[in-house]
Amino acid sequence: MHKVAPSPEKSRITKLTVAKIIIVALHLVGIIGLSLPEYQDLFLMLTPAQLLSSLLIILVFHRGWTDAFPVFAAAAFWIGFGSEIIGIHTGYLYGDYVYGPTLGPKLWEVPIIIGVNWFILSYLTGTIFHKVTNDFYAALLAAIAMTSLDYIMEPVAVALDFWAWKFDIIPMENYVGWLGVSFLIQLIYRKANFEKSNPIAAFLLTTMILFFAILNFTLGV
Repeated sequence: MHKVAPSPEKSRITKLTVAKIIIVALHLVGIIGLSLPEYQDLFLMLTPAQLLSSLLIILVFHRGWTDAFPVFAAAAFWIGFGSEIIGIHTGYLYGDYVYGPTLGPKLWEVPIIIGVNWFILSYLTGTIFHKVTNDFYAALLAAIAMTSLDYIMEPVAVALDFWAWKFDIIPMENYVGWLGVSFLIQLIYRKANFEKSNPIAAFLLTTMILFFAILNFTLGV
């Protein structure tokens, strides 16, 4: 008897399921490791690797490989990274803060992985609202989603020494700055001509939100 080859659709579903299992496993292990003081330093060292694994998963399922996609990716990276350089050295945009050693190698006192983080968050939130027809409203909704995630993430990041705020106070300016910079990136996302749907985006973003929400509880911040 001849074996029937699996359909492309079935293979794609299997690939998607495997990716979801990997995402849950990585974030679950991260929650456990970061919540236990005896393992916290080890798992903090792995933070850049986890961000890069999220980036890899996004790219594996990305469908819009046109010339516009790398342009958007570079814009998200450099606008986000550049805004952090301005923030660190001037106190404008986000307030007075400094980065700790947790996020790895730095360029102009800003961890390089931060640019990757800006791309990941911009891409995921933009994808969630990609079916909204009005560019302005879609960009605004995505920017609000990014700023809301930052609000959940901030106490965890401070507790784990990702960065530190002057007088240990997270200023409202930070969230205003996030909203503005995020909105600019999202407008570029909307104007970029590439396929915006990604089957893993909503799941990954939801997992990231739960990751930081749970850590807020386990770390007592």
